[in-house]
Amino acid sequence: MTVSAYDAIVAKEVSKEFQLGQARAPGMGRYMRNLFAADSREENAFWALRDVSFNIEKGQAVGIIGNNGAGKSTLLKILSRIMEPTTGRIEVVGRVSSLLEVGTGFHPELTGRENIFLNGTIMGMTRAEVKAKFDQIVEFSGLGKFIDTPVKRYSSGMYVRLAFAVGAHLNPDILIIDEVLAVGDADFQKKCLGKMDEIVKHGRTVLFVSHNLGAVKAFCTKAMLLRSGRLEMFDDRDKVVGSYLAGLAEKDAVIGLEERTNREGNGQFLIVRIRMISMSDGLETTTVTSGSPVRFEITYKHQASGKPSSYEVEAGLAIYNGDNQFVTALNNRMAGAPFKHDTSTGTLVCELEPLPFMYGEFSVLATLKVNKEIADSVEHAFRFTVLRGDFYGSGYPNDGSRQGVYVPQKWGIKKSGNDF
Repeated sequence: MTVSAYDAIVAKEVSKEFQLGQARAPGMGRYMRNLFAADSREENAFWALRDVSFNIEKGQAVGIIGNNGAGKSTLLKILSRIMEPTTGRIEVVGRVSSLLEVGTGFHPELTGRENIFLNGTIMGMTRAEVKAKFDQIVEFSGLGKFIDTPVKRYSSGMYVRLAFAVGAHLNPDILIIDEVLAVGDADFQKKCLGKMDEIVKHGRTVLFVSHNLGAVKAFCTKAMLLRSGRLEMFDDRDKVVGSYLAGLAEKDAVIGLEERTNREGNGQFLIVRIRMISMSDGLETTTVTSGSPVRFEITYKHQASGKPSSYEVEAGLAIYNGDNQFVTALNNRMAGAPFKHDTSTGTLVCELEPLPFMYGEFSVLATLKVNKEIADSVEHAFRFTVLRGDFYGSGYPNDGSRQGVYVPQKWGIKKSGNDF
């Protein structure tokens, strides 16, 4: 395998196999299990990665996207040398700093200060080198008052703050970051993206796994798409994100909402259908114009036999834009409209008059609560497209460069007091 002077990471036909349902048995038990397990080994095999090959150059910011179970975290663990591939080879050039699951990388009994020096030593730095970076690390993390507290007492947010500060400031050649940044608040995430951008500008490499496609598009120049353990695409970030979203939409179109398995909740009631109705003509649609009146209909049914007793029902539609960023939420309880039902099926209606969404593609996370407990919750339960429209009737519609919502507003020039 050839590694050029421009390469930071080279992967050649990397595969990773796990054996399902095997626990360590002691002594003779383990021997007997292995003796008779040869025939079942193949049927118990789960390949988290299959024949993955790519080259990442120095100074690149690469996003890694894909559904849960696609192999993203397994790939990062192999690149971080936490686990070995079953077959294939990986060449990593330079010092690697990894921020993976919350709880890894630090010794829980040691203080934040002690863990900073420990991590520096593991990365091959001298105590003097770590000391020179210490104040920057503490300042970036914002944990000055807690730096001499054992990290086992840290919240997950505090842990991530310190872990990122350590990883980003100890001069790694390659910084690898899993979804853990989602634990931090929005301001800290923005701060982290700024630091990652600074690292790339200094010619270093960043690998970034995130379900926040907006962050991937804002920070990364290239992206790779993993599906079922295989590298489906490695290209310009916009092309890869577009392919990923198109695949989600195609999958959702094939499988009806009632048959979907990617759902959470106690299952006593299920959301079986979501429809968008144009109030202008009464027709069902998935494409509407900004400012037009629409109605969402959420139909659900009771899963158990027999008529249910009276129950309180709450429906929520969390709206996400094409970058998978949260836009707003529709919720009958939040809007001051709680409902009680005693039927096995029902349809809740939410009218938006006018539709406030700007131009773009949107998806819906639908949630149904019964008696304040989540009965059903389905990601990407419904998708719709909003065409550019003159929401305010001003002749100046949004140019489509941003996906958000319009809000009622009134403008004037102040004359005296509060008048305008």
